[in-house]
Amino acid sequence: MATPLRIASVNTNGVRASYRKGMGDWLDARGVDILALQEVRASTEDLEGLLGPEWTILHDAATAKGRAGVALASRAEAHVHRVTLGADDFDSAGRWLEADYEVGGRIVTVVSTYVHSGEVDTPKQVEKYKFLDAMTERMLELTTHTDLAVIVGDLNVGHRELDIKNWKGNRKSAGFLPQERAYFDRFFGARGESVECIDGSVGTGLGWIDIGRRAAGEVEGPYTWWSQRGRAFDTDTGWRLDYHLATPELAASATNYTVDRAAAHDLRWSDHAPVVVDYEV
Repeated sequence: MATPLRIASVNTNGVRASYRKGMGDWLDARGVDILALQEVRASTEDLEGLLGPEWTILHDAATAKGRAGVALASRAEAHVHRVTLGADDFDSAGRWLEADYEVGGRIVTVVSTYVHSGEVDTPKQVEKYKFLDAMTERMLELTTHTDLAVIVGDLNVGHRELDIKNWKGNRKSAGFLPQERAYFDRFFGARGESVECIDGSVGTGLGWIDIGRRAAGEVEGPYTWWSQRGRAFDTDTGWRLDYHLATPELAASATNYTVDRAAAHDLRWSDHAPVVVDYEV
């Protein structure tokens, strides 16, 4: 018999501020088993105080205090967790946290990740590509580690034109550059097969599944991030930046993909909306 597993992911844009605005009420009502957080910007003690004793918390803070930070909170304790990503001289602190959980007698690996936002023609963009390179290597390794793995979080790339409302105006912007999007072409390409990418390059597919796009189909959005400026939220002028990327076996068990978009602008507790998926393990 399959065991249900509800995984939610959200960039909190500062978890303490999110809790002041109502995140706790959302979490109490959502029945989440594993919660992945990005841009925590708080201490482990802060997280423990906000979430309460019923949660087991893993937290990887950024090197720079008050920046980035990723966490995994779960009802059941993880068997093991890892934060290493890329070369020894690459600072991925606060951006990659993976843990193995036993679910239904099997090991499920869950990763909370926060990819750099980047900035065209600056060192920030170079760091983003370094991270995406390291992420690509680790995705290959994870598929040999377990058949049941999911990478969730704010990946700061809109893969396709369907993923950004104003894609024409952002073709030269970080988050929608052809070179960035090409990584996602490879992520989702058939495993081991040649993939022609949006930037003209040819790569090898990794075979991961974009749960959000598979669930929504060929439609615009659903978006997960809206600028705080102007009326972007009210007009749904957003970006789909938050993903569940799953191995094929885990993806086959996914149901009830939901973007928990707030009912109104003043009811938001982050500029991102949570992405919630049920899996049957």
